[in-house]
Amino acid sequence: MNIRPLLDALELQEDAARALADDLRAQIDDLQTRLREAETHLEHLAITRTTVTGLADRLPNMAPELPEHPDYPRILDAFNQTTGPLRAKDVCEALGHELLPKNVEGTRAKLKRLVRLGILTEAETGNFARKQ
Repeated sequence: MNIRPLLDALELQEDAARALADDLRAQIDDLQTRLREAETHLEHLAITRTTVTGLADRLPNMAPELPEHPDYPRILDAFNQTTGPLRAKDVCEALGHELLPKNVEGTRAKLKRLVRLGILTEAETGNFARKQ
């Protein structure tokens, strides 16, 4: 019996398996490098989060930006000149608007918007006050 063809076939399979193993080792090396880079990036992000959190209490509180309408600064001025809560009608009078339903409702909508922005509070329905 001639075993030469069998040995040649085994050599081909060994070469293929060796090539596959080499390719897999190269992929593993690449993945390990990428994993180290990702872990380093995660560490840097954790350090950044810790730094920012530590500094957050030192940053000045930024007041939310007021909507672009001339009544908003005047509304806040009306609240700065009083100590208690105001109703939409009170603010309307402070702005010099006639006490027409459309003016009162428009002012109430502006007050509600200032509540959503976190500038005013509405402790009781219709009673608005400056947020402390």
